[in-house]
Amino acid sequence: MHFRNTRHTLAAVNPIELAASLLGLANIALLVRRSVWNFPFALGSVTCTAIVLYEARLYAETGLQAFFFGANLWGWWLWKQAKDADESTVPVGWLTRPERAIWAAVTAALSVSLGWLLHRFTDAALPFADSAVAGASIAAQILLSLRRVENWILWVAIDVVAVGLYLSRGLPLLAALYAVFLVMSALGLKQWIKAARAC
Repeated sequence: MHFRNTRHTLAAVNPIELAASLLGLANIALLVRRSVWNFPFALGSVTCTAIVLYEARLYAETGLQAFFFGANLWGWWLWKQAKDADESTVPVGWLTRPERAIWAAVTAALSVSLGWLLHRFTDAALPFADSAVAGASIAAQILLSLRRVENWILWVAIDVVAVGLYLSRGLPLLAALYAVFLVMSALGLKQWIKAARAC
């Protein structure tokens, strides 16, 4: 992906941002395949991403990385329990309609509340956009750990917002990474729908 009006050049690329991007790509590629081995890459990616986002003053997303670290440890354990001894992938399923409504309401309330807190009490650069990504990401990560297809729908929406957010904060590698995540999330959604129908 080419970004014309960026301050970054190849010589000035943040190595931590690059590491976060590469580890994140490996993580998502393994998630699409429903491989339990996505989790070590996720742990490395969220650690690097937290450093980059803190430096960009995106505090909700920085804190979100700590949540992701714990959620990925929990998800790793859950996926190992769900995986059959003879299988390399895990089964997946759908939320019920009432569960979807509850998840949507809680995610919206969390996002708005966090946005207000950041706006009121910090110097966050984009508090409501940052919080929308953070709130939806918490829901998506939990749904991913629970192996629910809807996690990919949320990730698609998150990726669209994140690309614009990161470009606005001068983080072209993370923006490019999330553009790739958008494509991979759409592929993940397609693959998991197919897998859920087969279960």
